[in-house]
Amino acid sequence: MAEGMENKHADNERNKNDRSWLGIIIRFVVAAIVLMVTSLITPGFSNMGFGTALLAAVVIAAIDYVIQKVFKMDASPFGRGIVGFLLSALVIYLTQFFVPDMEVNVFGAIVAALIIGIIDAIIPANVI
Repeated sequence: MAEGMENKHADNERNKNDRSWLGIIIRFVVAAIVLMVTSLITPGFSNMGFGTALLAAVVIAAIDYVIQKVFKMDASPFGRGIVGFLLSALVIYLTQFFVPDMEVNVFGAIVAALIIGIIDAIIPANVI
């Protein structure tokens, strides 16, 4: 009987891990779509295809992770008021140096951070 409970517990853990991976993948796909839409409507931001936007979403997440670990700051547009907003614009601007076919000027990065922040306020990432 104990063995059956252990197997059930192991199955539940596997299902949780599968769901968390699916959630991560969905977040990156949604982030890529948001970046594609943002690039279409933002002056100073080159239009991106899905692959470029997906890579940009991964790079932005990685830069954000490093900033959070090193500086203990949230780089989301509304994470820490004006500092978080400007940090988000900086992250978007820096991403172009790691992602081929992505070009954004300073103004475009600021507008993109604003648009992404508004979208994030409407559809928060933790919902997915």
